Amino acid sequence: KKLFGSKPMGEGKVKLDLPEIAENGLVVPINLDVDSPMTDADYVKSVHVFADGNPLPQVVSYHFTPASGRAAASARMRLAQTQNVIAVAEMSNGTLYTTKAQVKVTIGGCGG
Repeated sequence: KKLFGSKPMGEGKVKLDLPEIAENGLVVPINLDVDSPMTDADYVKSVHVFADGNPLPQVVSYHFTPASGRAAASARMRLAQTQNVIAVAEMSNGTLYTTKAQVKVTIGGCGG
């Protein structure tokens, strides 16, 4: 809410690929892809990833331009516990799209 306030968020354009179960929360792979033509008139401006059960929920932000060609990224993240991972894509016209997936963590990766 700090980043987007109460702006409405659509669904269906953002795809998250995460494991259903992460045996070790220290290294959880994440792949994301946003359906967009990536033209000057219609492109993904940014994608923000949050883990709602982590001490610091904002995991990463990616920024794109039409020159990116595709709004996709892969990384590894830490998850403290079983939780939802949420991705929010901001389009060039200000429209927001979101998706979420739950990851079950057997060994937490954020200390404690």
